[in-house]
Amino acid sequence: MTLATADWVVLAGYLCVVLGIGFYFSRRNTNTEEYFVGGRRFRGWVIGLSLVGTSISSITFLAYPADAFKTDWLRYLPNLALLPAMLVAAFVFLPFFRRGNMTSAYEFLEQRYGPSIRVYGAVAFLVAQLVRLAMILWLLSLLIQQVTDLSPATAIVLGGLFVGLYTVIGGIDAVIWTDVLQTVILLLGGIICLWVILDALPGGLNQVFEQAGNAGKFALAPWENGAPGDTSWSFSLSEKTATMMLLIGLTNWLTEYSSNQNTVQRYCASQSTLEARRGLWVYLFTALPIWAFYMLLGTALWVFFQAYPDPHASAILAGDARAETLMPHFITGYLPAGVAGLVIAAALAAAMSSLDSSINSITTVSVVDLYRRHLRPGRDDRHYLKVAWTIAIAVTGLMIFGALWLNQADTKTLQDTSTILVSLLGGGMLGLYLLGFFSKRGNARAAWCGIGCTLVFTGWTILTNNQLLPEALSAPFDLYYTGLIGNVLMFLVGYLVALFWPAASVAPSASLPASEG
Repeated sequence: MTLATADWVVLAGYLCVVLGIGFYFSRRNTNTEEYFVGGRRFRGWVIGLSLVGTSISSITFLAYPADAFKTDWLRYLPNLALLPAMLVAAFVFLPFFRRGNMTSAYEFLEQRYGPSIRVYGAVAFLVAQLVRLAMILWLLSLLIQQVTDLSPATAIVLGGLFVGLYTVIGGIDAVIWTDVLQTVILLLGGIICLWVILDALPGGLNQVFEQAGNAGKFALAPWENGAPGDTSWSFSLSEKTATMMLLIGLTNWLTEYSSNQNTVQRYCASQSTLEARRGLWVYLFTALPIWAFYMLLGTALWVFFQAYPDPHASAILAGDARAETLMPHFITGYLPAGVAGLVIAAALAAAMSSLDSSINSITTVSVVDLYRRHLRPGRDDRHYLKVAWTIAIAVTGLMIFGALWLNQADTKTLQDTSTILVSLLGGGMLGLYLLGFFSKRGNARAAWCGIGCTLVFTGWTILTNNQLLPEALSAPFDLYYTGLIGNVLMFLVGYLVALFWPAASVAPSASLPASEG
């Protein structure tokens, strides 16, 4: 299906504004302090909306409605763990990163454990973010294909090059301000979609709640025979119960706000600790309603297509079409001219706000934690800025190649896939940081023992998942819980090694180069 002229005008206008922001801020990027942390001058509300834009990616815009359409609200549960995680982040994690003029999340690891652990943390982050970049760009390409009739490869390449361009030239200033713009457009686009659905349904919002409620589409726990099951809130490592989804959410959010460079870089770019903390509150009270809204949008689409049957929607429910094509299909097939262009801009915003943040954070970690710290220390700042540009270009290329590979892969719904990848690639990072935040025990030796055990454990679960082990040796729990168990294992092993191996019980006071604070 094709777009009307009004849609293309709206879409082109949005893209020009985003590109203009990148070129505007390119004039400021004369040093790495500006390129990586924007001169540390951002207010709390800007940081908060930027965090919303970063975390609410095309996985939210495309995969959340798709998941609610096909199943229920079970996967919204992990988001409810954001509140306790945010309290810990604001009053425990944040002060650590605001000390010493840090730029990277992994400088703390060197201060606490030594340089080798810092390298591990940086590399683990780089691997996880490159996977995330490929996934989000692939989702973006689905929408581009739907509205332009471009081939998958062409859609991926064009989308990746556009995001890479304004991110490379604009630095963190362009990333943060485009994230703010994209957050607003994302919310507006979703509201328009829901309004069109409710206007078409005879019973409006009441029909959505009544019909979907009777079918269990709002369920936050697994249903059995049309009602919540007896084990819905039980503690189980073999089933996806509501209790376990909350624990997964808490683990993922604590990891996000303790060791994710995308987040820590926002801490460091704030004017003060107070402004950074305000940014966290803005994020909390903006993101939770938006996530719920997009789940509601998916549920409303299920009611809509019950009332107005559609072959493509039926194919998704039957498993014959990818669930993530639901939103592009609805946008191009059911929205009026002009409105569709704005909603497509919102979908593009959802993807770009995450892609640009990850490209910039990967560049920052590569330069600050690896290149400047170990490969080429002591060079002038202009040299490091040029290296940052080069790395950002290279990351854009890797993102495009990853999305091209993912386009050939056989996946379940992307929300499901992303949860598994976060668990597998977390690498026990939360356990490592918690050991550093809450205990004075342990140095590099204790940390490496914990890391080694965690990697062996993670490898075991991967082999189990791919059915490469005899049944007697297979992991007896769901793959979703790999990250949760891995972080507990990391903390316990690190602490116990420090406790019973005296030489590892005193944390080093590593001295960082003057340029890194």
